[in-house]
Amino acid sequence: MDRLLLQKAASYCAYQERTQDEVRQRLKKWGVWEEDEADELIAELISMNYLSEERFAKTYAGSKFRQKKWGKRRIKQELSRRGLTDYNIDQGMDEISETDYENTLKDLLAKKQQQLERTESDARKRKQKLVRYALSKGYESELVWRILKEG
Repeated sequence: MDRLLLQKAASYCAYQERTQDEVRQRLKKWGVWEEDEADELIAELISMNYLSEERFAKTYAGSKFRQKKWGKRRIKQELSRRGLTDYNIDQGMDEISETDYENTLKDLLAKKQQQLERTESDARKRKQKLVRYALSKGYESELVWRILKEG
């Protein structure tokens, strides 16, 4: 195994959390075409704790929720698209507390409601736009409707 390449890959993983697919693609860019060599490098990165898909899922889910206010459906979809296992996706979802999740959705809907009140006079259309907005952020329709009925 090429120690220089391992060091380069370790630096790549240390910069931010990565998935195995991202590392595999980067290795190809660096000229590692053989699956066996890529697998060996990835295994070494995992054993050195530079690469952990569970850690990636937790970091990704937590940050997308806190920073972009994404819902669980959208986060799960993105993690799945990145090739993570259901187990790792579930671990990532555990980073989001139900209380924070509902409060974030309530805040999002309240802010959007204020925005829409300036531009949309029809209450029914406002509600439709609120639901569409929350669904596009990845929130579950049952939760959106429940919060709208409560509020």
